[in-house]
Amino acid sequence: MSQFEIPAPFSIPYFDHGSNIGETIKNSSQRRKMNPLYFVYRKIRNIILFQLAYFCPLNSWRVKMNRWRGVHIGKNVYIGLQCSIDNAYPEYVFLEDNCALANEVTVVAHSNPFQHFEGVIEAKVAPVVVRKGAWVSIRATLLGGADIGEYAIVSAASVVSKKVQDYTMVVGNPAKKVFEYDYILKNKQ
Repeated sequence: MSQFEIPAPFSIPYFDHGSNIGETIKNSSQRRKMNPLYFVYRKIRNIILFQLAYFCPLNSWRVKMNRWRGVHIGKNVYIGLQCSIDNAYPEYVFLEDNCALANEVTVVAHSNPFQHFEGVIEAKVAPVVVRKGAWVSIRATLLGGADIGEYAIVSAASVVSKKVQDYTMVVGNPAKKVFEYDYILKNKQ
């Protein structure tokens, strides 16, 4: 059970850049069901906050700026330097209490490929959840649908797109379970 209300994944249209910026804004705002001016404001705000958070030396400010972007963040969360948290759908990223993203972690809650990839890659938005006490190590990548269990560890440079069980360490691309340690941590608590 999460401390947040996690939305269900959903399909989105395949990438449609448009022939000019006006068409791109129109297409994107319609897809998001929002006013085009609000869409532009939100996009610019999120890009600025993303850049500030990315280079900010203070964790408390990185957390605050990512919250302002729409990322759901619990208490006592650490977001390392140069973490890249989804710029298009930050509201689909959930970081529960006492979890940590080490430096240079990438979190992407959406996939928006070109139309010619239909049938190969799904165009979708799916929540990324890092549960209570989990640790995501340096340069790991969490893709849409990743659900990192309580007190789980994602090792360095691993790529996760599925559920990682509680008290489990995963490694690699794609991430595979290498170690369970619930008996160690539960005995210490």
